[in-house]
Amino acid sequence: MILINDGGSMSTLLKRVKKLPKGFVWGAATAAYQVEGNTNLDGKGKIMWDDYLKNQGNFSPNPACDFYHRYPEDLKIAHNLGLNAIRISIAWTRIFPNGYVTDEPNEAGVKYYHRLFHECLKNNLVPYVTLHHFDSPKTLFDQGDWLNREMIDEFVKYADFCFQEFVEVDNWFTINELISLAMCQYIQGTFPPNKLFDVSDAIQAQHNELVAHAKVVNLFKAKGYKGRIGLIHVIQPVYPATNSEADRHAADLRDAFMNRFLLDGTLLGFYSDRTRHLIKEILVANNAELHILPEDLEILKQASKQNDMLGINYYQNQTVASYDGPSETYHNGNGKKGSSVFAFHGVGKDVRNPAIPTTDWDWNIYPEGLYDVLKRIAHDYPDYPVIYITENGMGAKEAWDSSKEYLDDNYRIDFIDQHLAAILKARNEGVNVQGYFLWSLQDQFSWSNGYNKRYGLIYVDFASQDRHLKRSALWFKALSKTMK
Repeated sequence: MILINDGGSMSTLLKRVKKLPKGFVWGAATAAYQVEGNTNLDGKGKIMWDDYLKNQGNFSPNPACDFYHRYPEDLKIAHNLGLNAIRISIAWTRIFPNGYVTDEPNEAGVKYYHRLFHECLKNNLVPYVTLHHFDSPKTLFDQGDWLNREMIDEFVKYADFCFQEFVEVDNWFTINELISLAMCQYIQGTFPPNKLFDVSDAIQAQHNELVAHAKVVNLFKAKGYKGRIGLIHVIQPVYPATNSEADRHAADLRDAFMNRFLLDGTLLGFYSDRTRHLIKEILVANNAELHILPEDLEILKQASKQNDMLGINYYQNQTVASYDGPSETYHNGNGKKGSSVFAFHGVGKDVRNPAIPTTDWDWNIYPEGLYDVLKRIAHDYPDYPVIYITENGMGAKEAWDSSKEYLDDNYRIDFIDQHLAAILKARNEGVNVQGYFLWSLQDQFSWSNGYNKRYGLIYVDFASQDRHLKRSALWFKALSKTMK
């Protein structure tokens, strides 16, 4: 067990943000496939990643950080660091190995999550639980994943089972980052099935995921389950490279694809005229199509007024210039700075803003964008539910130095501090944002980066599974004390 030495006055660690609001949710985030490891243990079924990663041969999700066995240790550390909440996800195929709820639930998986949730509560960590975090059952993935309406029906049944079974949970999120899944599967080709710029599939998957979410929300409310429910969007504010009409329009198109389409479907329950016009322009430019059933809009509308909370993941902004050339993309998966390329035919091309610093993975560091996101939601969707920042953090290349007590990651402290200041500024101006979850609690397995990109408060030696604290963990603890 890690012993936490405060190293003198904790207040000396604080920078811009000196105090958290009373009652603020102060947590960290995880995802089942990225932390649990043990993907073949206790009857767990395959997901979309298992065979793909094995065939690719670059890295394995085992052991990750062995949260499947070591969750008591990690949760105790989280408690000692002053966290009062934790975001975790349920692995669908630990409960139903083949994805189908008509099968008998896997008793070992059900018991595991009961133990996990009880351990959260034992450590005074309120669990915020996500039902789908990039981990579709392989059986359903092979039949089209979210492009297949059967996936929607099975997801609703799986969610219903979880609501009935896991009474320890009061806060539910349906799906994590709908656009990230669609982008990585069908546009950038970094997630299976590795398609490139299949705009039809990307738009259709987004819409179908929205319908799945809405059906689950409507069921949750109709059955009177206790607690709250919502979903999680990653928002990337888009800014034009210049003030030209062409660049401003390109930014509008990219925003519609990345943000507006999903925000409308969630918070309005329909796609506004402006959104439909922009999406149609993207579809026409790419010979693509979108199919919406009449009943879909009724389902979305009903759910839009019943969302209890909205999770926002924020990492970076994008600067976009007008572009009508061929689509092309290069994913910087190894941290070779400056290697990323993204150009979307008929939409826009990412360009580098030299005034904005970047990480080794070419992710922009722009906390002002988070302020803009929060203000935008409050302005454009005035009936929005309470907001939680469900992910925000900085990936870095890090190595443990055994001669030191803590890993020095002051760059991460500065990153979080700046973004938290942006959150509190928006909150002070009336935006109803009530919590923050750092990505991530501990160093984890990354979908397209393996193990060389570390986000955690807790440094994990993946070979030995030893845990060590980073300097950012002490900063997190220092801020937690300001709520008292």
